[in-house]
Parts: sequence; structure tokens; C-alpha cells
Amino acid sequence: MELFDVIVIGGGPGGYVAAIRSAQLGLRTACIDDWTGADGKASLGGTCLNVGCIPSKAMLDSSERLEQIQHDASAHGIQVEGVSIDLGKMLGRKDEIVRTLTQGIQGLFRKNKVTGIHGRGSLLARQGDQWVIGVGDARFGARRVVIATGSVPRSLPIAPFDGDRIVDNAGALAFPEVPAKLGVIGAGVIGLELGSVWRRLGSQVTVLEASPAFLAAADETIQKEALKQFQKQGLDLHLGVSIETVEKTEQGVSVLYAEKGESQLLEVDRLIVAVGRIPNTQGLGADTVGLELDGRGFVKVDDHYRTNLPGVYAIGDVIGGAMLAHKAEDEGVAVAELIAGQAGHVNYDVIPWVIYTSPEIAWAGKTEQQLKADGVAYTVGSFPFMANGRARAHHDVRGMVKVLADAKTDRVLGVHMIGPQVSELIGEVVTLMEFGGSAEDLARTVHAHPTLSEVVKEAALAVGKRAIHI
Repeated sequence: MELFDVIVIGGGPGGYVAAIRSAQLGLRTACIDDWTGADGKASLGGTCLNVGCIPSKAMLDSSERLEQIQHDASAHGIQVEGVSIDLGKMLGRKDEIVRTLTQGIQGLFRKNKVTGIHGRGSLLARQGDQWVIGVGDARFGARRVVIATGSVPRSLPIAPFDGDRIVDNAGALAFPEVPAKLGVIGAGVIGLELGSVWRRLGSQVTVLEASPAFLAAADETIQKEALKQFQKQGLDLHLGVSIETVEKTEQGVSVLYAEKGESQLLEVDRLIVAVGRIPNTQGLGADTVGLELDGRGFVKVDDHYRTNLPGVYAIGDVIGGAMLAHKAEDEGVAVAELIAGQAGHVNYDVIPWVIYTSPEIAWAGKTEQQLKADGVAYTVGSFPFMANGRARAHHDVRGMVKVLADAKTDRVLGVHMIGPQVSELIGEVVTLMEFGGSAEDLARTVHAHPTLSEVVKEAALAVGKRAIHI
């Protein structure tokens, strides 16, 4: 039985980062992962690199370029005729990006001397100070084990995935043709991003959402602006609905749902079900070794990612909280440093959230409705992209930036954005908040002109009612 200091079960963003950081700290490390790519070979990176973050962004970018050519080029004095798409080539580009990045992780493993083991890892038993991990018939031992098995799409009992007509996020990235009519159940991040892709490529997209609120986790100002923008684009959004039946037909899928007390029928060619994700603990051996899970199936951990089992840690989606790749990555670094006797830590109060639609949506910290509910006195400053020179030059003036600051200390409590490239702009604010910065700090920082980032500065100035350009 080959022995290691650390074995990481799961090769997604949390797992592979934990493995690399452990190796950097001098620990003999292995990473066990069972993901298989389209070519039948081992493919590291988990959901994020294989069928999530990366391929969806590739398709979002391709489809947005099409939209810009079709609808924005003329505003720049560029006339384009006879635009068409080669879906096969577009999907091939997406797959090539995935291959490049997943192979890159294999290269990082070699560079850092991490042993990659392909297969499903399962906790079998504890022998002395070693945990025995099974991968098929093979056995491996480790003093420390990090569970980073991630999450899987949650299905609806009345609409099981078939990989063809009714699909999860993976299937939605591989349609062989553009559906004439596409249904999406769930108006969360995945539903909106994938619905946006296929709408731009020519689908008539209908989104059904159970919650009466649109993007309930976002700030109310952003909710309202996002709903207006998506409806303007042609997404047919229905909120507060309940799904009654889902049936496959010869033509596609038939969805019966209730809206405002009345039954409605939606007939589509294909249906994306995006109603959240659940922890991936199947085959982990939790029952065998007594690993404690909570009522929803997440692995229970303390503040240092320790489970109830000695020497066993867990990170990422499988422990709950924000199901974000960058949250899992930072937990991967933190757990490796804690195992090595260092002081690993993640500040969950300033984790950025991003939705890669067009316009993009990003935020960090508290929303205005949360501050009101908590009874926190605050001040607000906002600034629209329509008053920004660079946004005008881009021909994209949608949205705004909103800054929330403590009324007494001026410390920034939350920043909320919708507009062009806000996925990049949010990083500045997260850095400021990590160091306890104030709206005044942000307002006094020189920003290059002309840039979109000036909108962030102007919003901070607006906290003190002294925005310059509006």
C-alpha cells in the first residue's frame, strides 16, 4: 500500500489547489479524481473546468460576439451581412479550451510532484494513524485526507435528466443544434447564463422560476435593473411558478406549470433543469467510516475544515456555503496550510459573486436589504455607466455601481454592480474590503481615465454626495 502525507479526494478547483499547495509545503501528496473527458481519458478540474465555469464562459463569449456583430456593429459604422454560425466549430472551440486547461493541471501536478490517481476514492478504514483509501481494487494510505468531491446538479423527480431532451448544465453545453424553443427551469446563475447563450444563438427562451423574487440573493436595485435588461433582450421570464408535470413528447418536452393560480402549458424542443446543486458524497464511504453529514447531506466541518473523523478534512461545495470555484480554491489553500501547521483562513464576508450574463452582475458584502434587516445604519452612493466616457465608447451604458458604507465609520459594507466587465471591476472592491477600507479610501484613489473603473470611484464619491460627473 503506497503511503502519502495527504490524499485529496476530488480534483476540482478546491481539490487540485489543495493538492498543489500541500505539495508546495513539503507534504507527499496524491489527488484522486474520477472525472473522464469526452476522449475517455482522465480529466482534472472537476465540474468547473469540464462542464461548468470554463466551457460556459467560452460559449457566453462566442454567443456575445455574435450578438455584437448582429446588433452593435452598425452603431460603429460597420455593416455586416449574411452572418451565420457554425455550431460545431463553436462547440469545438469550447472543448479545446477545456482540454488545454485540464491538461495544464496535469502539468502542474508533475511540476509540484503531486501523484494523480484516476478513479473514485472511498474511505475504507483507519489503521493506526493512517486512513486507508480504496480506488477500485487498489489501496492507498494517508495520515491526512481532504474531501473535495464537490457537488452535482439537483434533479427534479418529475423531470429526470436524460442527457438529450431534459438536461443539466453539462447537456446544455452540448446541444447538437440550436433549439427553436428552449425551456429553462430555474432563474439562478446557471439558468440565466445558459439561457442567455442559446437566446443569442437564436432560441426562443422561456425561464420558469419558483421564487417570486428575481435573483433574490442580489441587492434589490440590481434585481430590478437585471430583470429589466433581460426582459428587454427577449428572455421570457416567469416568476413565482410551480411546476406540475414534465413530459417528453415526440416533438420535445411539455411542461405544465401554475402561474398566479392558473395552469399554463409550455412546449419546447429541449429543457434545461437548473434548480441548484447537491453535495457529491456518493461512493465516499461516509456510512462505512462514520463520517458525519448534516440534514442536507453536506459534510460537517468546524472552522478549520476538520470533520468528526481524526485527520479527515473537507472543503468546497461538499461542505455547503457559497458554491463557487474561487471559494473552494481559497479553502484548498487554507486547509493545506492548516495541515502543515500554518494559519490558513478564508474571509467569507468578502467573497465576490459574479453572473456572466450581458450585462454582467457582480457583488461582494452585504445587500441593502440585509443591512436594513440587521438594523445597520448605512449610507449609499451609486453611479450609472451611462455617465462614463469609456462605457460610451464601448457602446454599452447599461447598469450602475452601488456602494454601501457604514454611516459611522464609512467602512465599505457592500458593493453591487451590473454593467460591462463588472466581473473584473469587483476585484478592486474585494481588495479594499479585505483591508477594511472606507468609501473615502476608494473615492480618493486615482483611477485611470478613461476607464470603466471610474464608475466605481464615482459611486464611492456619491456616498459623500460629491460625485463629479452626474
